[in-house]
Amino acid sequence: MPKPMSEQVVVITGASTGIGRATALTLAGRGAKVVAAARNEGALASLVADARGDVLAVPTDVSDAAAVHALADAAESRYGRIDTWVNNAAVAMWGRIEDISGDEFDRVMRVNFLGQVHGVHAALPALRRSGGGGIIGVASVESIRAVPLQAPYSASKFALQAFYECLRIELAQEGSPISVSTVLPAAIDTPLYDHGRSKLGARPKPPPPVYAAELVAEAITRAVERPRREIPVGDSALGFYLGQRISPALADGFMAIRRLAKTSQMYGDRADNGVDNLDKALDEPGRVHGSYPGRVLRHSLLTQLAARVPRPGELLTSAVNRLHAR
Repeated sequence: MPKPMSEQVVVITGASTGIGRATALTLAGRGAKVVAAARNEGALASLVADARGDVLAVPTDVSDAAAVHALADAAESRYGRIDTWVNNAAVAMWGRIEDISGDEFDRVMRVNFLGQVHGVHAALPALRRSGGGGIIGVASVESIRAVPLQAPYSASKFALQAFYECLRIELAQEGSPISVSTVLPAAIDTPLYDHGRSKLGARPKPPPPVYAAELVAEAITRAVERPRREIPVGDSALGFYLGQRISPALADGFMAIRRLAKTSQMYGDRADNGVDNLDKALDEPGRVHGSYPGRVLRHSLLTQLAARVPRPGELLTSAVNRLHAR
């Protein structure tokens, strides 16, 4: 069983802004010892100042495997162990596939996918040394259903789903006391849309309904103490599940029509300033929220159910895990 929050040491990547920052603040406020990682040193410093609790800032580029292992070493050196590792760091890019270079695809995959692979490689030995714990990977509803004009991001999130499914089964086979949870946010109001690279001639914004970053932070925080296999965040995630399970071809057609109708609304109201964080961190203060001008939702019934009610498959995997452990 996971330790109570007040006894946990939690590492979280991508902690300078958005979901990561909201999660770090929530965890620290509830008594966890938090090791916060990101590229932006100034934003990490402001996180430490804003937090009501024990936070260690470790500047880290998750695309660098050695840096991620150094992050794990810093956590164990400071607190003696790691109990939960949250892989959250991500970058984003918008544009048509033919307009996005191979180097740009490579960079998104190195951060969003390989960054989480590096995190797992660093976390597993530390979690074994502490007698068990949890790995939480922040993916996206785009790991269920791809979204046009976001091919690098969608591809990286699909890769994460396959990666965590393999990891979860391998750990169950050996009876390991290490849980694996994946969190699948829908459209969230974070600086991701302000920081991502755009080749659309305009700055994108999240498609409604849009949810608050704090809702994802709550889902992650619950998973620290009560792991779940998969936690969608936002009721709109149900549409992604149903569309992909019932008729992917119908979903293709619907999204093609919807994007055509919504293009000007979603991409035409803000000029692109050409500044992004794809290759290096932006020199700006950390913040949780983005600049979405519309209504931001703070509750989701689907998320509450997914976080609290285990599925039959989860119970079976847990039983197999206990069998192998014995």
